[in-house]
Amino acid sequence: PSLSDPNFHQTVLLIIEHGRGGTVGLILNRPTNVLLSEALPDFTVLKRTSHRLFAGGPVGQTQLVLLFRLTQLLPDTRQIIAGVYVGTPRVLERIMTQPKPTETFRAFAGFAGWAPGQLEHEMLEGAWGILPTDAFSIFDKDPVTLWPDSISRLQAPKTISH
Repeated sequence: PSLSDPNFHQTVLLIIEHGRGGTVGLILNRPTNVLLSEALPDFTVLKRTSHRLFAGGPVGQTQLVLLFRLTQLLPDTRQIIAGVYVGTPRVLERIMTQPKPTETFRAFAGFAGWAPGQLEHEMLEGAWGILPTDAFSIFDKDPVTLWPDSISRLQAPKTISH
């Protein structure tokens, strides 16, 4: 909430990689007006679908990052947290052609990146609030309500003593 960087104004992020090389995250609440079928014209399974491309962050904006909610680990995927995976367009094709009720995805153009220690430093300064991850809210909540919902979850009720 206190971060002044316009790239992260009112954003909710999911950290998808964290290690000695730094940190990578995806902004979850910035849908664009670009249809995924326009961004990936070669994917015939996307034709006439209303899936939108999300702006995942200021780095590598020509790179596509696919986030999936799956019931099991599939080839070409890497688990981030329980039920949430990063995967390739091949996984997208499988989901679109053999859909299972709880499986879904989001496609992101770009990502957020931090040098080693940078995110920890920003967290120590209080620039980021941390919430437990909920696989269903990532995919099922309206991206417009993700920020206000997250802020209200961060601000626990305070009691007034007399």
